[in-house]
Amino acid sequence: MAQTLKIGIVGATGYTGVELLRLLAKHPYAQVVSITSRSEAGVHIADYFPSLRGVYDLRFQTPEEAQLDQCDAVFFATPHGVAMRDAPDLLAKGVKVIDLSADFRLEDAAVWEKWYKLPFTAHEALSEAVYGLCELNREKIKQARLIANPGCYPTCVSLPLIPLLKTQALVDGMPIIADCKSGVSGAGRKASIGSLFCEAGDNFKAYGVAGHRHLPEIRQTLNKLQANTGEHLIFVPHLTPMIRGMFATTYVHLKDGVCPHELLSQAYSGSAFVDVMPKGSLPETRSVRGANLCRISVQKAPEYEDNVWILMSVQDNLVKGAAGQAIQNLNIMFDLPETSGLDNITLLP
Repeated sequence: MAQTLKIGIVGATGYTGVELLRLLAKHPYAQVVSITSRSEAGVHIADYFPSLRGVYDLRFQTPEEAQLDQCDAVFFATPHGVAMRDAPDLLAKGVKVIDLSADFRLEDAAVWEKWYKLPFTAHEALSEAVYGLCELNREKIKQARLIANPGCYPTCVSLPLIPLLKTQALVDGMPIIADCKSGVSGAGRKASIGSLFCEAGDNFKAYGVAGHRHLPEIRQTLNKLQANTGEHLIFVPHLTPMIRGMFATTYVHLKDGVCPHELLSQAYSGSAFVDVMPKGSLPETRSVRGANLCRISVQKAPEYEDNVWILMSVQDNLVKGAAGQAIQNLNIMFDLPETSGLDNITLLP
């Protein structure tokens, strides 16, 4: 039996932090021993998250008090800039790091600075960071000490595209249009006018149309698999009046003779967390709520002469789009069964 891993969570007061705690509570090979929050230091976890009453007997600590260097792995569920500052010291002490922020997702530090408006300071750590899109980089993740957990939109958009890009199936020079919708929890657990009930409820809106921070991340993945395809990506995110869930509808031009349903079915036949649905199916966000799962459906654009295909993918933005994939990365890094702590069934209704 595998040894129990000692886990720390930095920034455990947000939605991804509490989702990590929820999932890790039932992980057979991991035990959360440290949770940090400067603003809530000293507060018992049950007083902050009543949903965890009777599950954990932990108090929030400052990072200095938490003895994170005694952990086997530390998750950073923090705003950008924190992991970049603190992760290198943990790596030097032999602790493996999984960063749920954007600090190590972009390989080009100058591009990161452009989009995140901060100076990038962790160049040595960046050089060894592995992009933790599990279904793409599983072998690299096995050897990694530092994982850049992907963003929610990049995960939902990239998963249906990966098998097509690997086989060079997309027509060069043609646009890729990713029309995406997310629940309000994707904005994080902070005070924001756009996230207020009276603003987000009974409303539907696009945002980040002039440029969203996940755009260069998606482009990076696409360009690595099929040259220059990322430069033809049009990505428009939308905010929907629901708490959790993400739906990506991606329109692509495929080469003659390509059968995308067959390619995706073969590529993900052994995947526990990607479900390629039967032909003619339509995925729904509620079919993945609370589960570490991406469901994908593929259809040809009706009555359209060219080979235009519609790729539809759904996931829970807090699970497969964040905390669940982070735990999936943990399992791969420590050679544990990949489904450990992630075998819960979707919530319905």
